[in-house]
Amino acid sequence: MNKFAVAKVAELREKGRLIVEVKGMELGIFLVDGQYYAWRNVCPHAAAPICVGRVSGTRLPSMVYEYEHGRDQEILRCPWHGWEFDLKTGHHLVDASVKLRGFPVEADDEDVYVLMK
Repeated sequence: MNKFAVAKVAELREKGRLIVEVKGMELGIFLVDGQYYAWRNVCPHAAAPICVGRVSGTRLPSMVYEYEHGRDQEILRCPWHGWEFDLKTGHHLVDASVKLRGFPVEADDEDVYVLMK
């Protein structure tokens, strides 16, 4: 595996997300609950630039007429059609067989790296 420096830790902590290019491929680099994640910037539904979508929470399972919000800053919503994905796993919230393409991420005190072949 090759290691590509994609971001400064301080900048990612400040912004929460960055769009970068590695080997001609756009990736979204996210900081979620102190962990780093890299997702290809292509929605599996219709190839939208998923990583520029809204990061928020979602409704949790609840009783009828009760609406409980949770998982704040863990959900990525596609800007074209609203498909929602878990930023920690890449899985679609409704159909777990649909998933974002992810890459391993490492970080040291200063830099964030994506690992690729």
